[in-house]
Amino acid sequence: MNIGEAARRSGLPAKTIRHYEDLGLVAPARAPNGYRDYAERDVHILRFLQRSVSLGFSVDETRRLLALYAPDARRDEARRVAQRRASEIDRKILELHTLRRALAVLMDETEAAAPRGWPVLDEVPNEGARMPRPAF
Repeated sequence: MNIGEAARRSGLPAKTIRHYEDLGLVAPARAPNGYRDYAERDVHILRFLQRSVSLGFSVDETRRLLALYAPDARRDEARRVAQRRASEIDRKILELHTLRRALAVLMDETEAAAPRGWPVLDEVPNEGARMPRPAF
Protein backbone atom coordinates (compact mmCIF):
# COMPACT_ATOMS: atom_id res chain seq x y z
CA MET A 1 0.00 0.00 0.00
CA ASN A 2 1.19 3.57 -0.58
CA ILE A 3 1.96 6.11 2.13
CA GLY A 4 -1.47 7.75 1.82
CA GLU A 5 -3.23 4.47 2.57
CA ALA A 6 -0.77 3.69 5.38
CA ALA A 7 -1.47 7.15 6.82
CA ARG A 8 -5.23 6.61 6.63
CA ARG A 9 -5.03 3.17 8.25
CA SER A 10 -2.56 4.15 10.96
CA GLY A 11 -4.10 7.52 11.79
CA LEU A 12 -0.77 9.29 11.32
CA PRO A 13 -0.01 12.05 8.83
CA ALA A 14 2.28 11.07 5.95
CA LYS A 15 4.83 13.61 7.19
CA THR A 16 5.04 11.83 10.55
CA ILE A 17 5.40 8.49 8.82
CA ARG A 18 8.30 9.84 6.76
CA HIS A 19 9.85 11.21 9.97
CA TYR A 20 9.60 7.78 11.62
CA GLU A 21 11.21 6.28 8.54
CA ASP A 22 14.05 8.83 8.74
CA LEU A 23 14.56 7.80 12.38
CA GLY A 24 14.71 4.15 11.34
CA LEU A 25 11.60 3.20 13.29
CA VAL A 26 9.76 1.87 10.26
CA ALA A 27 11.28 0.56 7.03
CA PRO A 28 8.76 -0.06 4.26
CA ALA A 29 9.75 -1.98 1.17
CA ARG A 30 10.24 -0.05 -2.05
CA ALA A 31 8.22 -0.75 -5.17
CA PRO A 32 10.08 -0.99 -8.51
CA ASN A 33 9.16 2.65 -9.16
CA GLY A 34 10.89 3.69 -5.90
CA TYR A 35 7.68 4.45 -4.00
CA ARG A 36 7.22 3.21 -0.46
CA ASP A 37 5.24 0.00 -0.25
CA TYR A 38 3.78 -0.47 3.23
CA ALA A 39 2.72 -3.88 4.45
CA GLU A 40 0.18 -4.71 7.15
CA ARG A 41 3.04 -5.14 9.65
CA ASP A 42 4.25 -1.60 8.86
CA VAL A 43 0.80 -0.21 9.65
CA HIS A 44 0.79 -2.17 12.90
CA ILE A 45 4.20 -0.71 13.79
CA LEU A 46 2.97 2.80 12.94
CA ARG A 47 0.00 2.35 15.28
CA PHE A 48 2.36 1.11 17.97
CA LEU A 49 4.59 4.16 17.46
CA GLN A 50 1.62 6.49 17.71
CA ARG A 51 0.45 4.85 20.91
CA SER A 52 3.84 4.73 22.60
CA VAL A 53 4.56 8.39 21.82
CA SER A 54 1.11 9.40 23.07
CA LEU A 55 1.87 7.54 26.31
CA GLY A 56 5.02 9.61 26.74
CA PHE A 57 7.69 7.14 25.72
CA SER A 58 10.74 8.82 24.21
CA VAL A 59 11.91 7.95 20.71
CA ASP A 60 14.77 5.92 22.21
CA GLU A 61 12.42 4.04 24.55
CA THR A 62 10.07 3.42 21.64
CA ARG A 63 12.96 2.16 19.54
CA ARG A 64 13.94 -0.30 22.32
CA LEU A 65 10.35 -1.47 22.70
CA LEU A 66 10.04 -1.89 18.95
CA ALA A 67 13.23 -3.95 18.86
CA LEU A 68 11.58 -6.28 21.33
CA TYR A 69 9.08 -7.33 18.67
CA ALA A 70 11.78 -9.57 17.21
CA PRO A 71 11.21 -13.27 17.88
CA ASP A 72 14.51 -13.56 19.78
CA ALA A 73 13.92 -10.41 21.83
CA ARG A 74 14.32 -10.40 25.58
CA ARG A 75 11.01 -9.79 27.33
CA ASP A 76 12.73 -8.75 30.55
CA GLU A 77 14.11 -5.65 28.77
CA ALA A 78 10.59 -4.69 27.67
CA ARG A 79 9.43 -5.11 31.24
CA ARG A 80 12.24 -2.87 32.54
CA VAL A 81 11.42 -0.13 30.02
CA ALA A 82 7.73 -0.32 30.94
CA GLN A 83 8.51 -0.31 34.67
CA ARG A 84 10.69 2.79 34.34
CA ARG A 85 7.91 4.56 32.45
CA ALA A 86 5.34 3.45 35.05
CA SER A 87 7.55 4.87 37.82
CA GLU A 88 7.80 8.19 35.98
CA ILE A 89 4.02 8.26 35.60
CA ASP A 90 3.55 7.54 39.32
CA ARG A 91 5.92 10.41 40.15
CA LYS A 92 4.00 12.77 37.87
CA ILE A 93 0.69 11.68 39.42
CA LEU A 94 2.03 12.53 42.88
CA GLU A 95 3.21 15.92 41.62
CA LEU A 96 -0.19 16.59 40.07
CA HIS A 97 -1.98 15.64 43.30
CA THR A 98 0.28 18.03 45.22
CA LEU A 99 -0.41 20.80 42.73
CA ARG A 100 -4.15 20.07 42.89
CA ARG A 101 -4.13 20.40 46.69
CA ALA A 102 -2.24 23.69 46.41
CA LEU A 103 -4.77 24.99 43.90
CA ALA A 104 -7.62 23.99 46.22
CA VAL A 105 -6.00 25.99 49.02
CA LEU A 106 -5.60 28.96 46.69
CA MET A 107 -9.23 28.77 45.61
CA ASP A 108 -10.40 28.57 49.25
CA GLU A 109 -8.25 31.53 50.25
CA THR A 110 -9.38 33.71 47.37
CA GLU A 111 -13.00 33.11 48.32
CA ALA A 112 -12.41 34.11 51.95
CA ALA A 113 -9.90 36.96 51.84
CA ALA A 114 -6.61 38.00 50.32
CA PRO A 115 -4.22 35.07 49.89
CA ARG A 116 -1.64 34.71 52.66
CA GLY A 117 0.94 33.15 50.38
CA TRP A 118 1.49 31.52 47.05
CA PRO A 119 0.71 27.84 47.75
CA VAL A 120 0.97 26.86 44.09
CA LEU A 121 4.47 28.27 43.85
CA ASP A 122 5.37 26.93 47.28
CA GLU A 123 4.83 23.41 45.94
CA VAL A 124 7.40 23.88 43.16
CA PRO A 125 10.65 22.21 44.23
CA ASN A 126 13.41 24.76 44.70
CA GLU A 127 16.20 22.88 46.46
CA GLY A 128 14.19 22.84 49.67
CA ALA A 129 13.60 26.59 49.75
CA ARG A 130 10.18 28.19 49.56
CA MET A 131 9.68 30.77 46.86
CA PRO A 132 9.07 34.32 48.10
CA ARG A 133 5.85 36.02 47.14
CA PRO A 134 6.36 38.50 44.27
CA ALA A 135 5.66 42.14 45.12
CA PHE A 136 3.23 43.40 42.48
